[in-house]
Amino acid sequence: MVSSMTGFGRGKRQSEKFAVTVEIKSVNHRFLECNIRLPRQLMKIEDKIKKLLGGKISRGRVEVFVTIEGQDIFSQKIHVNWSLLDEYFRAIGQIREKYRIVHDVSISDLLKLDDCFSIVEEDTGTSELENLVLEAVKEAVTALKEMRDAEGAALAQDVSGHLQNLRIRLEKVKDFAPVVVEQYAERLEKRMKEFAQGEIDEGRLLNEVAVFADRADISEELARLSSHIEQFEKSMEISGPIGRKLDFYVQEMNREVNTIGSKANDAKIASEVVEMKSLLEKMKEQIQNIE
Repeated sequence: MVSSMTGFGRGKRQSEKFAVTVEIKSVNHRFLECNIRLPRQLMKIEDKIKKLLGGKISRGRVEVFVTIEGQDIFSQKIHVNWSLLDEYFRAIGQIREKYRIVHDVSISDLLKLDDCFSIVEEDTGTSELENLVLEAVKEAVTALKEMRDAEGAALAQDVSGHLQNLRIRLEKVKDFAPVVVEQYAERLEKRMKEFAQGEIDEGRLLNEVAVFADRADISEELARLSSHIEQFEKSMEISGPIGRKLDFYVQEMNREVNTIGSKANDAKIASEVVEMKSLLEKMKEQIQNIE
């Protein structure tokens, strides 16, 4: 089944404490690249999310957005370093006694001692939240895969139509090819007769025709092009990522078509070559989005 690299999926899970929404979108890319936006407290499950994504899709630039509502993930408490605070008071007493300073220490003065006070976060239930996030990711990536498959089916139909048209053009070129040499021989014979006043050198004529036939022979290119079309069609039926393989076949087909155009030396074949190149360009554009 052909799958697109463009898609979107959403998943939701909730409990008494939390409501989790996961949104995933993907666009085309050479490899699988994941950008996951999580609260820092949940970064430890990033690899698990990547594993879930990798189990469903093989290529594409994927962005995962996780939104959490409800209770705070961590509660915050103030920690007092009592031993250090005692040292501060002891030092203050010594300073007063030594320098005879009379000054009261206020609470605001103490709060300015950063080393004595710190904020500590306590887990309020991240294991429950982690499970909710992972379940929402599963739902979202399933929806993403369904959308990518649906778009892939449309791409496959479009590409197959272009491929069928390409095959029709190829058959026309095959029909035109033998006539090219015959028409060249007739034109050459006519010109030689006009130049030699009706008398021609048969040996020279045959030699010139043979040289032209060899130079304009496109039978090998036509055979390779037919083979590439067949292999392309078979690849479309393979399950899994096929985009890069299809892109390779299009490049090879384009190479053969260009060679046919340069060797054939015929207006009808040149016209078909232009149409084939246009079809291949359309196929290439579509294939860029196939997984």
